[in-house]
Amino acid sequence: MERHYGLDWLRIGAFGLLIFYHVGMVFVPWDFHVKTAHPLDWVAIPMHATNSWRLMLLFVVSGYASRALLAKSESPGSFIGSRNKRLLIPLLFGMTIVVPIQPWVELTTQHGYDGGFGWFWLHDYFRFGSFHNLILPTWQHMWFVGYLWFYTVALAAAVWLMRGRSLQGLFDGMFGTVAIVLAPIAWLLFADMYLLPGGRETHDVLNDAIAHAHYLPGFLFGFALARSGPAMAAIARWWKAAGVIAVLSYAIVAAIELRWPGSGMPQPYGYIFATARVIQGWCAIVALIGIAEHYWNRDHPWRRTLTEAVFPFYIIHQTVIVTVEWALRPYGLPPLAEFAILVTTTVAGCWAFYLVGREVGWLRPLIGLRGFIVPRRAARSVVLTPVESMS
Repeated sequence: MERHYGLDWLRIGAFGLLIFYHVGMVFVPWDFHVKTAHPLDWVAIPMHATNSWRLMLLFVVSGYASRALLAKSESPGSFIGSRNKRLLIPLLFGMTIVVPIQPWVELTTQHGYDGGFGWFWLHDYFRFGSFHNLILPTWQHMWFVGYLWFYTVALAAAVWLMRGRSLQGLFDGMFGTVAIVLAPIAWLLFADMYLLPGGRETHDVLNDAIAHAHYLPGFLFGFALARSGPAMAAIARWWKAAGVIAVLSYAIVAAIELRWPGSGMPQPYGYIFATARVIQGWCAIVALIGIAEHYWNRDHPWRRTLTEAVFPFYIIHQTVIVTVEWALRPYGLPPLAEFAILVTTTVAGCWAFYLVGREVGWLRPLIGLRGFIVPRRAARSVVLTPVESMS
């Protein structure tokens, strides 16, 4: 498989937006691990610009990358082995070392917990049960990595059971048409309105039907898209129209949110909001893939570094946000100053985490990097395989 540089840039951009999104969670009146003293209702408007598609896009891109990694592997078993190293090791490291300060901050700021972090980590974090309505230990934002691992295992099992048979022709025939836009929207509306009405994501892998109804099909869609010329051709035909529809749908979402902030909107506006959000989300994904295919499918000297850096950034970014906001709370800063400090320190903290971690051989696998260091003098002569560093 040829490397698709456009999807590399799309993945980099999606993870970059994630930093701003989680900084925004500090200010928006939605549940989060730590909140500013000055929440702002209007912040929900820009948050909704990406809320409906940011995670689905990551699962679609991850499915696409998994097709390339599977093609490189000798067997489904070796594919699973490589995924275990690149996903489970960082997940366990994150849950044990990186994540614990987040529930501690939530407990101290929202539940009256008065123990220090050291006491919490040694005595309360590894309870393997409920503590002040939190399940500990927890994976917090690392749930994405856990779900990606489960979907990868399910994919490898399906490939093994198929014994060389393929559904690629069926996918090509269906999604090589305008169904590339319409069919996923129909499925998502069916899941949200009829199959699992009122369903909310829990990030509990055994009790999160609505998330699996969204993200597992998205992951499989990306897997099939990686070898589908007809589907990519359909995206090339329809991405501009999809982009226009995504913008118009977002305008509806924003207008309803502005008129009835939060979840108190009357019917039928609640149904209109939910429908517009689904349409916005999938049309945005089609448009972004089309843009990536048409404009971004080219290499750049920064691409290799940024592609490698996004996973370490993902692992550490929310911990930096929560910790810095916890430290800022007593000062009662204006929201704009608070936002600027959070963005600056988060980006700096992510870069420091990556730049230090990539130079330490034993630390590299813990933060999602391949377990070796390329000698600087030999770096220019290294030729990457088409699927290098994709996850």
